[in-house]
Amino acid sequence: MLGAAAPSAPVGTKGSAGVGDPLLPLSGDGGLHVRHYALALTYQPKTQRLDGTAVLSATATQDLSGFDLDLAGLDVKRVTVDGQAVGYDRNGQKLEISLGHSVADGAEFKIAVDYGGTPHALTDADGSSDGWTALPGDQGAFVAGEPQGAMTWFPCNGHPADKSTYDITVTVPQGYTAVGNGVLRTQHTAAGRSTFSWHESAPMAAYLATASVGRFDVDQYWTASGLPVYTAVDPAEADDAADVLDQLPDVITWEQSLFGPYPFDSAGAIVMHDKDIGYALEAQTRPVYDEAPDLDTLVHETAHQWFGDSVTVTQWKDIWLNEGFATYAEWLWDAGHGGAGPHDRLAQLYAKPATDQLWSYPPGDPGDLSHLFGVPSYARGAMTLQELREAVGDQAFFTILKKWAADHRHAHGTTAEFEALAAGVSGKNLEALFATWLYSAGKPAKM
Repeated sequence: MLGAAAPSAPVGTKGSAGVGDPLLPLSGDGGLHVRHYALALTYQPKTQRLDGTAVLSATATQDLSGFDLDLAGLDVKRVTVDGQAVGYDRNGQKLEISLGHSVADGAEFKIAVDYGGTPHALTDADGSSDGWTALPGDQGAFVAGEPQGAMTWFPCNGHPADKSTYDITVTVPQGYTAVGNGVLRTQHTAAGRSTFSWHESAPMAAYLATASVGRFDVDQYWTASGLPVYTAVDPAEADDAADVLDQLPDVITWEQSLFGPYPFDSAGAIVMHDKDIGYALEAQTRPVYDEAPDLDTLVHETAHQWFGDSVTVTQWKDIWLNEGFATYAEWLWDAGHGGAGPHDRLAQLYAKPATDQLWSYPPGDPGDLSHLFGVPSYARGAMTLQELREAVGDQAFFTILKKWAADHRHAHGTTAEFEALAAGVSGKNLEALFATWLYSAGKPAKM
């Protein structure tokens, strides 16, 4: 334990070790809200060394004598609160901070953490890599943190229930580019090092933050509506990615027609070259792809900017609100571009036998972390939306989608709130529909 010892017992209580999420019970701390993160990082791809200072502007949500941040691995050098050194300890994924004084409920304070080391991605319950992933050789780093990987590269209140604005500044060797969320405010090179400063002005869950590093081909432009777009593509993927990324403005315009105004002040993509990672992630404003995406994947990750990024889950069990909605966006895109319609997609999936993994768990209740990103969260989630559409009609259905995105813009949503919205807009009793498609185990008796 380092830092100043408390001269006497402080008034207040320690924040909660976790916000109470049943799937990730240790994630976050309910005793504080982080309004803003200012991250100043230096990364060396050859040695995979990361050094950083994280400054968190926070508000107490109870009287506090201490609190926890999420931080996996990495060495902490110093912690200050409002400029004063404080005591801290490490306990698993928790950086436990002792204030030595009380912070009143509602008070604002500033936490600074100096840290460094070699970040390592976590292996989630489903076997996937999560967090800061160094690429082979000195290629750079794939940085994607769903559901809990943000803590592998910065100390955070790491549950999506807490959303914050961000400044992410990354210094890398000259020749590399570091790509973050939001708008690139400054970029400069001196003495063999390049520094990139990114600003995300909209609230963002920690898992959606990125600071991906590579020797990218960079393209910057503005859409016809004036939205700035920044794409960074590994040269090995450039040819395969070009045609799909060229369609990003059209995809955004099309999705706006269905879901309402694009929720952020920038857009783009990061395309890496490592197929072993095996997934893409909807990092806010700048999705990260492990390889050149196909068009359905681009549509999916772009739809997440509304469903998942702007409207964020309050608990991970509601993940179908992210993945089912983004999958349904793929169905709508395909239907408008020569593919099967959503009703036919629903019928094709329903024809799968009861033993198929599609029916392995209900999407409204994944049960445990290993199921979070399973097939039901995506496909049966999308089937639920098509069942809703057929029950309420097109006019009510698309009103529900737009109103969901508008009412919860830059905030959070729950399944219960979505069910209430759907019933309110349509004027129909939808309890049986949602009970069957979201919560019933196994294959429903009828479509």
